[in-house]
Amino acid sequence: MTWPVSLRGVTETVTTTRGPTGRWNAAALGVHAGDPATARTWGKTRTRRNFDREGSGYVLFVSDPVVFVEAALGVHESDDPVLDAADAWAAVDACSVDSGTTSGTTWVEWELTPTEQAVERQRVPTTNRGYGAVIEATVAASRLGVAGYDDARLRARLDYFDDVVARCGDDAEQRAMARVAALSGWDPGSARNEPF
Repeated sequence: MTWPVSLRGVTETVTTTRGPTGRWNAAALGVHAGDPATARTWGKTRTRRNFDREGSGYVLFVSDPVVFVEAALGVHESDDPVLDAADAWAAVDACSVDSGTTSGTTWVEWELTPTEQAVERQRVPTTNRGYGAVIEATVAASRLGVAGYDDARLRARLDYFDDVVARCGDDAEQRAMARVAALSGWDPGSARNEPF
């Protein structure tokens, strides 16, 4: 079985894993291209616990920035493993192949093997700096308060990404940045004079 899209570098996805209640938890997960593809979970997240327990999940390819932010920084559960926002998806087997600790945070590396896949809708790809800034903002926001990262630098990055979204994003990207602020506790503009 193959992936429903071409993977290159690190593809940011929304991954759903079944929790102990039977509901599906949605979280952001960067999938590294390769044969096999891999992903790394950081800390004792729901995704890590669910991969450990179930050995499987779904990798969703989404283009809705608000859905991505909610998955990356919030707690989002559903009854269905494939969210309506998925443009394509793959059911995967997840096998732990390595683990360690970096700057005090534990991590697990997983091999992801597709077992089923579908393309729900096809879109003509466009390049939008606002969308890219939202994705990068979720990475910076997820590292706030984590040992090994400088919060002042992260807040300065968030302010920069906020500026990009204000100039280049549409309504969806601007709503997504507002959710980044609400879910992370970052105060837009609070680090304007900090070094990037």
